[in-house]
Parts: sequence; structure tokens; C-alpha cells
Amino acid sequence: MIPKEVLRKVRQIEIRTSRMVNNVFGGEYHSVFKGQGMEFQEVREYSAGDDVRAIDWNVTARSGDLFVKKFTEERELTVMLLVDISASQFFGSTPRFKKDLAAELAAVLAFAAIRNNDRVGLVLFTDQVELYLPPRKGTSHVLRVISAVLSFPPRSRGTKLAPALEFLNRVAHRRAVAFLISDFLDTGFERPLRVTARRHDLISVVIGDRRERDWPAVGLVDWTDAETGERRLADTSSAGVRRALAEAWDGRRRRLLETLKSSRSDAVEILAGEPYERQLITFFKLRERRLRM
Repeated sequence: MIPKEVLRKVRQIEIRTSRMVNNVFGGEYHSVFKGQGMEFQEVREYSAGDDVRAIDWNVTARSGDLFVKKFTEERELTVMLLVDISASQFFGSTPRFKKDLAAELAAVLAFAAIRNNDRVGLVLFTDQVELYLPPRKGTSHVLRVISAVLSFPPRSRGTKLAPALEFLNRVAHRRAVAFLISDFLDTGFERPLRVTARRHDLISVVIGDRRERDWPAVGLVDWTDAETGERRLADTSSAGVRRALAEAWDGRRRRLLETLKSSRSDAVEILAGEPYERQLITFFKLRERRLRM
């Protein structure tokens, strides 16, 4: 049973995302993801210009006329959502935390998937796999997925991408569309990322908050790392300190995007507390255009 308070949040997310799923994003989703393969449909008589490799020689031999096999794309997909629920997801300079953004993105992707009759699975992770919901269809399953993202209590606080990626490769025996939703505050995940991107269609959704780069000038700030507990003191009244913090963030972002690109994982960046619809739709339009080239 989903608690009433969580169910209310789930319904609010469903209402907020329904227009984009139904009117805009649903079509983009269908056009940018391929099915599992080709499925035999029927045989028909050969016509000029047909690929000779499609000739069904058994039917041809029995009938005395040329027949070819007709195939259709097997559209049903398995969509896996790998969602980071580490302590850093509870950061937010607006009323919406990164965790809230992750839940809403998971909702958009899950509702778009079931609208196309696809199955949706969920992996929640910190520095370990916290929860696995096997892929299923249906609105009730998607509501459970969103509820888990919103309310599951993690056992750990840190972030490690490798265990989640390796877990996906163990449980998903067929090629899946995998969305890795995280702030990617981790190192040493390059190899499992490359392996996963070869086995599956991996899209990295990098979530963040503008204040992680642009610190306000508010004097001395004593802050604690939510994942490690380490305390630091920063004098944000100094323009040099603020510039150094921004440059450090820019360097980490640049290295991350280079890693994702070299691993052949598509990437989209989205900030909490800011409209994301245009960014998400633009990303999928660009992806569709690239796949058609």
C-alpha cells in the first residue's frame, strides 16, 4: 500500500507531467528508441524490387511461386530507470530538491513508456543497490515506481554508480533502454559505464542545482558534505573564492561530459527548480535527427 501523503505527491506529479507525456513527449519517445529486433509477420508473393534475401524458399518450393517473408519491428521495449537516492539528492536552493526532480523525470519517462505499451523497471541506488522493481506494464506499476523514488528510505548515504550499472547488466538479459538519473558525484565508474553502454541504450540524465556552481556572496559559510560528513569553511564574500568554486565545478562537469561521450552514453543536463521540458524535448529531437542520419 502507498501511504496517502506519498500517493498525493505521486498524483501531483502525474498531473504536472501528463500534458508533456500525452501531447509532446510521447511522440518523441516512440521515434527515438528502437525495438528489440524484427518479428516475423507473414509471407507474401514476391514483387519486383524485394530483397532476395527475404525469399522464403520452403513456401516457394511448395507453391511453385516466389514468396518473401515480411517482418515488422518488435516495438515492445524494456525501460530501466536507475535513480540515485544518495544524500546529495536532498540538496536544493529552491523549494524543489534534486530528489524531487529525479522523481518527476522518472514519472515522465515511465508514463511515456507505458503509453507505448513498454515495460518499466526501477533500480534505486546509493553506493549500493537499494531497491529493484522488475519491469512490468501498467499505470499501477508506474505509480509504485514513482512512490519508491519519492519515499524509499536508503540504507546508505554515498554515491557509487558502478554497483547499479553492474546490477543492471546482470538482471537485464536483453537489450534495454536505460536512463541513469544522478548528479554523478562519483569517480571510477568509467569501465562499467562503457560496458553498460555497449549492452544497452544508455542515456545519462545529469541532474544538478545552479547553486552548486554559482555561490552567493553571503560571507563565511560552514557547510557539511551530506554524503561524507566532511565539514568545510568557505569565505563567499571573496570574489576569488567564488570564482575558484565555479571553476572547480566547471572542470568536473567538463570531465564528466567527456567521460559520457567517450563511453557512448547520450547525456542531458537538467537543473532542479528550473523548467526542464524544453531541454528534454530538444535532447530527444536531436537524438532522433542523429539516428536518421
